[in-house]
Amino acid sequence: MDAIVLLKDDHKTVEKLFKEFEKAGEEAYAEKRRIADQVIEELTVHAVIEEQVFYPAAREAAPDTKDHVLESVEEHHVVVWMLAELAGLDPEDERFDAKMTVLIENVRHHVEEEEKEWFPEVRKAMGRNRLVELGERLQEAKKTATRDPLEVPSATA
Repeated sequence: MDAIVLLKDDHKTVEKLFKEFEKAGEEAYAEKRRIADQVIEELTVHAVIEEQVFYPAAREAAPDTKDHVLESVEEHHVVVWMLAELAGLDPEDERFDAKMTVLIENVRHHVEEEEKEWFPEVRKAMGRNRLVELGERLQEAKKTATRDPLEVPSATA
């Protein structure tokens, strides 16, 4: 699987979880906690593999996208701190749904920029074979990626 397809699949997985969360009943606390925990793991692993594997390769292949990479890392910084806060927040806390809503808005914005503006440039610069090789590296990196949002490189950037 090529790297961009893999990352888009991750985006789809998270979007499905977001929709589940949005459809959960107002007092479906256990369900919301389960969904939030899945979101935390998915986004943490995704951020790690992007920052450690994909972004450096994309930046090398398409140097003109440097600003996009830097902006993405800053967006990750905000997201991973929100993930860490959600991990420790009781789903019955009045801020839980609001925090999750802001997280969803941030991630949707990030995904839209990546998929519409940046990924096409990277695909053009890298080509199919390089993207497939990078996709394999991303899959391998997922196996050992931290599940702790505050251990994502951008958390301290």
